[in-house]
Amino acid sequence: MSTKKIGWIGLGNMGIPMSQQLIRAGYPVTVYNRSKEKEESLKAGGAATASSPKELIQQTDIVFAMVSNDEAINDIFNGAEGLLSANTSGKVIINMSTVSPGISRQVSALIRAQGSDYLDAPVSGSVKQAEDGTLVIMAGGAATTFEQVKPELEKLSKLALLVGDTGAGNAAKLAINTLLGIHAQGLAETVLFAQHNDIKTEDMLTIINNSALGNIFAKIKGDAILNDNYKAAFALKHIAKDLRLAKAEGLNSPLAQSAYQTYQEAEAAHGNEDIIAVIKQVAGK
Repeated sequence: MSTKKIGWIGLGNMGIPMSQQLIRAGYPVTVYNRSKEKEESLKAGGAATASSPKELIQQTDIVFAMVSNDEAINDIFNGAEGLLSANTSGKVIINMSTVSPGISRQVSALIRAQGSDYLDAPVSGSVKQAEDGTLVIMAGGAATTFEQVKPELEKLSKLALLVGDTGAGNAAKLAINTLLGIHAQGLAETVLFAQHNDIKTEDMLTIINNSALGNIFAKIKGDAILNDNYKAAFALKHIAKDLRLAKAEGLNSPLAQSAYQTYQEAEAAHGNEDIIAVIKQVAGK
């Protein structure tokens, strides 16, 4: 069993399987989630629980955060019972959330002033990759901090890569999620064009999956279209949010602009469905 004590904040679709990877790897893990019922499965697996981020950081060496947006990060770090209120030193805080580079730079400065270290380390991959420990992690921060926690990052991923200074991991995540949005919309438009020309969806997907354009994403999301299954593995509202963040960072290229507009318009009707529900928006449903 590792002597490093792990804290985990955020038990959503990704946070639960990712924290379970660390428990299975033998780390002592303490979890915190605002909705306390989500802690139950982790407690059954051997995790301890904390009543607040403040209590959690006092009991651990490395704290992971995996939450939904900048507002949640601000609350976790700066709230009355937030991480910074503990005024601890010698800790490493790893923010795996998809948030703005700006919020990472803000909280990193505050953490460093207390004598602790910070990495922004968002992930590429979905629930299946989280369950398998095969995510891709893109990190921003000091090389010494990255090397210190690389063994823990490697328990969660097939690749953990330091891409630059604080905020660079967040910027890389916004870049790859821009491609994700474009891919999903492109697949949707291709299927709809084929249907319009009396080509069966299953035949079009077979062509795609056996061509140079075939990939895991097209296979999984193609199956979702075939089965009319839009249960969210990665909710459309999240890609809409990510594209807003990317736009705020200067993204304004033609394909990205088109994807941005499509997902903003789709969010109200399909935000809680999977990203591939963009096909409904494109089809005008």
